[in-house]
Amino acid sequence: MTIPGHRRLALAIAIAGSLSMGAARAQEAAGAAQEPYVDRIISPQQLQPLPPEDDETADDTGLPRSFRIEAVASRNEYGDDSFDEQGLSIGGFRETASWGAFSLDATVFHSDRRRFNGLGANDGDIGGLATLWQRNLYLGNGWRVDNGLGVLNTPAPPLQRSQYRFFLPTVAFAGASSEWHSAGNGLLLQGGFGRAGVYTGTRVVGFDVADGNVAALGAQWQWAPQWTGAASFLGTHGRIVPDDLGEPVFEPGDTQALYAAAAWQGERDRAQFNVLGSDGDPGSATGAWIDIDSVRGRYRHNFGAYRLGQGLAWGALPINNDVEGGYYRIGYQYGRWNWNAGLDGIHSLSGDGFDGLYASGYVRYQASSTLGYGGSLNLRDAMDTSHSLQLFLDKQTGWGQTRVQVDEASSGGRSDSWQVSLDQAFPLRQGTRLSASIAHGSLHYDDDIDATTTTTLALYGGRELTDRLTVDGSARWTHGNGSEAFRGTDLNIGLNWRVTPRWSLSAAFYQSRGSRRSPFILDPLVTGTPFISLPRNRSVFLTLRYELSAGRPQGVIGGAPGGPTGTVAGSLFLDDNGDGVRGASEQAAANVTVLLDGRFAVRTDSLGNFEFPRVAAGSHTLTVVPDNLPLPWFVAPGDAQRTVQVRVRQATRVDIGARRQP
Repeated sequence: MTIPGHRRLALAIAIAGSLSMGAARAQEAAGAAQEPYVDRIISPQQLQPLPPEDDETADDTGLPRSFRIEAVASRNEYGDDSFDEQGLSIGGFRETASWGAFSLDATVFHSDRRRFNGLGANDGDIGGLATLWQRNLYLGNGWRVDNGLGVLNTPAPPLQRSQYRFFLPTVAFAGASSEWHSAGNGLLLQGGFGRAGVYTGTRVVGFDVADGNVAALGAQWQWAPQWTGAASFLGTHGRIVPDDLGEPVFEPGDTQALYAAAAWQGERDRAQFNVLGSDGDPGSATGAWIDIDSVRGRYRHNFGAYRLGQGLAWGALPINNDVEGGYYRIGYQYGRWNWNAGLDGIHSLSGDGFDGLYASGYVRYQASSTLGYGGSLNLRDAMDTSHSLQLFLDKQTGWGQTRVQVDEASSGGRSDSWQVSLDQAFPLRQGTRLSASIAHGSLHYDDDIDATTTTTLALYGGRELTDRLTVDGSARWTHGNGSEAFRGTDLNIGLNWRVTPRWSLSAAFYQSRGSRRSPFILDPLVTGTPFISLPRNRSVFLTLRYELSAGRPQGVIGGAPGGPTGTVAGSLFLDDNGDGVRGASEQAAANVTVLLDGRFAVRTDSLGNFEFPRVAAGSHTLTVVPDNLPLPWFVAPGDAQRTVQVRVRQATRVDIGARRQP
């Protein structure tokens, strides 16, 4: 092919231009490679000064330590009774180089309330409590000691606390306790002795000492590579019963009880054998139970058998007794599926309790990242056949997390009770939280009483109004149209103002009135759901708080001084629907102890919230001690002790739901 002359000229010019540009770029690159690299750093004199931090004035000398003091004034109304309380609360901790960590929690208050505590009338006087702990005192030969003095709870070996089917409660007492750990052979020795009593007070917690002693001894040891044994003794004078207003009081009565257990731990299986005997004023009784846990692939099996004699006791609180039977549970969790099922065969030894079968099942399927649904079914076959059914749907939308739930319960083959509920957690900007709940249903408990319709509305939320001012609160209104309908109102509002880095002012208002009943409960060991008419309860609190932290550079919980820190916060609540998410209508669990790494303790407030500030970044263990959790609520072993990951300058939130006994 022949190219015309003018085109040949244009092509030659283009080639020459390309060659010249390439040569120029190569020359520039060679020159740039010869120039030395210089960091382009902004001069410190040109940087803007950082804003002052709140803790710049802290004392960074010495080991970590903290101190707090609170002054509280309150006005309270309980039924026709009105009274005032004024109190002072002091607490803190101090790390030492050779004697472990010391922590103090003390209160003193004055109340003009007249009450009857089982020992006689109390016209109102000065009360309070004090608890001093010395933890992680290291001795020779691998021994570590924890000592407590003041108002404590009876110690218990880990095998006694980690029960799958039955719970043995602790007893509050004023005295001393000690716990010795050996790292070499896993030996644990513990003991406690003091005077029994009950907690008192409203905003400031006190302790009324009863006219009786409490003694506790316990031990746990590993006597073979896969075998662990434990034994404990508890002797108490008196037992806790509710008074006319539903408050706990002590009444006379002696009880001595002895518990022993042996546990075998394999690679995929675990078995624990338990025996219990008690003797006292209620009579003598014995009991035994076995729990077995087995993991096979994606399935977990739990099964066991039990026989608990009539009048069996442990301490001051009632426990399951007059029953024998067996149970089986199976659970599966993988991918999008989560389901479990169980069967109990139960027989009353005296013939006065429950006899029959109890079956339960739960299933949840996560269809997508924003949609999940499932349900649960409970069947009880005794004198008549009863069941309860629950269906739910969880949906994540632009409006937040939504749950729609339908409950239905029947007895004798006819539909007696039903309820439809809607829970909504709204996605708001950082520092604002809000959830709402609405429920409507018809409740029928007795053939002699007409069914009642009940409606419930609830709100729960909070907002950071400014950097120093926050507000939290919850409200619930329930109304039914029958003589024994579930009805009442609850209002709980708290305002916190951080005046300075060390001073803060808090105000709270709480009001509750109406009647209480827990619907849709089919419990094989508790066949009735009592109706309780409660008097009006109204309280107003004002709290002035001072906090001081010092050390190098700050007191860091669970880590080396000066290391990176975050915050662990959360709430403990009564999880009515068992979904693990706090709904607006679900009650808070107040005044319950929460431990971080087994060393640092706080109590939940009236909204069920707790917080550990300045926690070392990394992995930590969060433990719930159900010392003041109301029966029949309990915290499942998987929730009672959790591993949390704390990230630098971030808040890790953990919401823990207490459940009813299955």
